[in-house]
Amino acid sequence: MSLEDRIKGGLFGVAVGDALGGTTEFMSTGEIERQHGYVTEIIGGGVWELQPGEVTDDTMMTICVAEGILANPQQPMADIGIKFLEWYRSNPKDIGNIIRQAFRNYNGNWFEASFLADLDLGRSAGNGSLMRCLPVALVYPQLADIEAKARMQSKMTHYDELSSEACVIYCKIARRLLNGEGFVAAIHAEVGGTLYAGKIEETPDCEPSGFVVDSFRWALHILLHAASFEEVVQKAANLGGDSDTIGAIAGGLAGIYYGYEQIPRRYAERILIKEQLTDLSERIVAKRAALQGSAIE
Repeated sequence: MSLEDRIKGGLFGVAVGDALGGTTEFMSTGEIERQHGYVTEIIGGGVWELQPGEVTDDTMMTICVAEGILANPQQPMADIGIKFLEWYRSNPKDIGNIIRQAFRNYNGNWFEASFLADLDLGRSAGNGSLMRCLPVALVYPQLADIEAKARMQSKMTHYDELSSEACVIYCKIARRLLNGEGFVAAIHAEVGGTLYAGKIEETPDCEPSGFVVDSFRWALHILLHAASFEEVVQKAANLGGDSDTIGAIAGGLAGIYYGYEQIPRRYAERILIKEQLTDLSERIVAKRAALQGSAIE
């Protein structure tokens, strides 16, 4: 499988998991069963009244991170921030409380804004920085860059170290998958010695909530126990709770592993911004090659 197919698969994986899970966000499993049976198709609706194939903040902020990195891979924070604020001013349907508060607090310093948001809300260990961090692993070939940039983009809105740690682990798993490793090996290699060790094999004893630890545990558990991309995103969607974000998190890694060509066409073609994602994936491939070349030189 080509690197290009894995990178495109990662971006589309985020979007498909997001769009599929957007239908069931904030619902319980009982409500999902009564209303939909078992969700297998991208049908829109839900609390945000989505069009079929419409994505939420998970995918749109992933695009912001990617565009900011592509604009200035050496020092991307300012450009990521510009993209964040442009998106915020577009009056999106869905925006998390922590991110909204950080944006309101922003006055030229992103780290200060996230610190103040943590004080304002009393907690900032949400999954909003994890849902968007995949472009870090897609663009940067070097581990040191991945660790630094994953943490940086998280701290722009989520002061809590639990969010930063999850982003770093996630991007390191993605790096292994891009290099052709399998799910089980890649996941266990990166969660060993962390608070997730021994907590993802069995069904998580937590709700599929917006708390980053809960979301990440569910996403990793699904990835370890699904046999296809389709099964990954469907399982996430039918959890309810923060299903769009868990779907985006799990779908991004599944998309890398299975590649774009193994994402069902009925899913990929349904995404309303598919042309934008295709163009973005091509530019990421080119930028990654350039960064790899400069590192070799």
